[in-house]
Amino acid sequence: MAPFEALYGRRCRSPIGWFEIVEAKLIEQDPVHQAIEKVKIITEWLKTDHSHQKSYSDVRRRDLEFKEDDWVFLKVSPMKGVMWFGKKKKLSLRQVRKLRNKEISSMKVLWGNQQVEEATWEAEEEIKKKYSHLFE
Repeated sequence: MAPFEALYGRRCRSPIGWFEIVEAKLIEQDPVHQAIEKVKIITEWLKTDHSHQKSYSDVRRRDLEFKEDDWVFLKVSPMKGVMWFGKKKKLSLRQVRKLRNKEISSMKVLWGNQQVEEATWEAEEEIKKKYSHLFE
């Protein structure tokens, strides 16, 4: 039973299901039938391709077994506070506005008591003048 039929208690009335099996014998080269056949071929190709990729990855994969008191190396990368270009985590250059003759660099500033969504774009030169101690 199809999911649509199980959910709604009747057969789906899509263009693919508008014909009966008897009518399908009369119409041999119907575009709907051609589309159905192409979809079947494509799904078979995808299945074979998936099985090929799975076989390649299974050969390279190895099961790791650890015992108690084994030493392992973990690669840990920080999720917050990544510093770009040596600047503090609250100040980082992300946007440059290009005018006709000059470029204005802006940085997103997260003020002390605000949420991340409330951060504002400020001109880099003004921030460097006001808060020069942060850029030393």
